[in-house]
Amino acid sequence: MADKILVTGISGFIAKHAALQLLNKGYEVRGTIRALNKAIQVKKSLEEAGADISRLSFAAADLSADEGWAEAAQDCDGVLHVASPFPTAQPRDRYALVPAARDGAVRVLNAAQKASHIVMTSSMVAMMYRAGRPPTLTVTEDDWTDEDWKRNTPYIVSKTAAEKAAWDAAVIGGFKHRLTTVNPGLVLGPTLDDDIGASLDLIRLMMTGAYPAMPNVSYPIVDVRDVAAVHVAALEKPETGGRRLIASSNTLSLQEIAAILREAFPDRAKKIPSAALPDGLVRLMALFDRSIASVLPDLGAAPHAQTAYVTDLTDVAFRPGRDAVIDAARALELVKAI
Repeated sequence: MADKILVTGISGFIAKHAALQLLNKGYEVRGTIRALNKAIQVKKSLEEAGADISRLSFAAADLSADEGWAEAAQDCDGVLHVASPFPTAQPRDRYALVPAARDGAVRVLNAAQKASHIVMTSSMVAMMYRAGRPPTLTVTEDDWTDEDWKRNTPYIVSKTAAEKAAWDAAVIGGFKHRLTTVNPGLVLGPTLDDDIGASLDLIRLMMTGAYPAMPNVSYPIVDVRDVAAVHVAALEKPETGGRRLIASSNTLSLQEIAAILREAFPDRAKKIPSAALPDGLVRLMALFDRSIASVLPDLGAAPHAQTAYVTDLTDVAFRPGRDAVIDAARALELVKAI
């Protein structure tokens, strides 16, 4: 009998790709979902992508409540904890998102701690932010964001707190050697359906003329298929236990991403921004617009991920960021999101 893997938040961008790869490798997959009526769309998307959905099942569970998690994790040999709350707007209180993110992570890990391996999706935002960092920096497995740095957004604070809480729970529960976190950069690449999520929405907005100019910010880019592959490899390789696996390719600025899109999609080039927003203007605008304030931690910085060790551990070679950008845009065209 194939191993059964629990995938939390299976309707999400990364989780759907992880489920697809697991099903294609012969695993049984049980996906958690807050509302079971969304299961129909997930099954349809995975089947259209070529998966055998006869080995796919669902369980209702919500990160904000205890109910359902013990039953969801029952008899599962491994766990991919991908579900994570993502705010539609940044609250004023920088710690407002911490309880939900932290408690949700601990809730899942406590339910799943009997599994042979647990892989949790974190983020590079839990690594990159602290006072005094240089404009160009190399991000390593040992780096942690300083939660109290005043420029951090509530989302950055919550992701950092959630990962720290997960490692604390693993130490207390005695399963640190069976926990791996995956810390992706900005996740692009193809969507499996029209539920595109926050990261691909950036590409959609750039291609539809929503931004007249771009701020001076840069992000390590990673393709969603590679992020999923790192999750699956971590599940299969015990030597990844106790490690934080950075999932990233090269770093691109928003202006470089826009230039890639203009070159690859010349018929849309007029709508894709080519101008740069001066840093001073961004800071001024941020005083009045919290959505603009959310880029302040990244303003003028160029973080580069150190990932050679991840390829050594998992055999995953990361696609170039350019390919992830173009494949994201092509997928958006296919699902008629642009």
